[in-house]
Amino acid sequence: MRTEYDFSKAKPNPYIKKLRKQITIRIDTGTIEYFKKQAKDTGIKYQNLINMYLSDCVTNEKTIKIVWK
Repeated sequence: MRTEYDFSKAKPNPYIKKLRKQITIRIDTGTIEYFKKQAKDTGIKYQNLINMYLSDCVTNEKTIKIVWK
C-alpha cells in the first residue's frame, strides 16, 4: 500500500443517487403476494418491483388520497 494517494483528479461517484438503504417495513401479506406474482410474470425480483413502484410515485409526485369510512 502507498503511504499517500493523489485524489486531485478523482471524479464524483455518478451512482450516488442510486444507492439503496436497507429498511424494515411491515407490508400486508396480500400486497407481498401481489408483487411476488408480478415478479414471477416479469422475471424481476419482487423487492425490485416494489422499489420501482415507489420510485415511480416519487418521480411523478403522486399524492396519497385516503378516504376514511
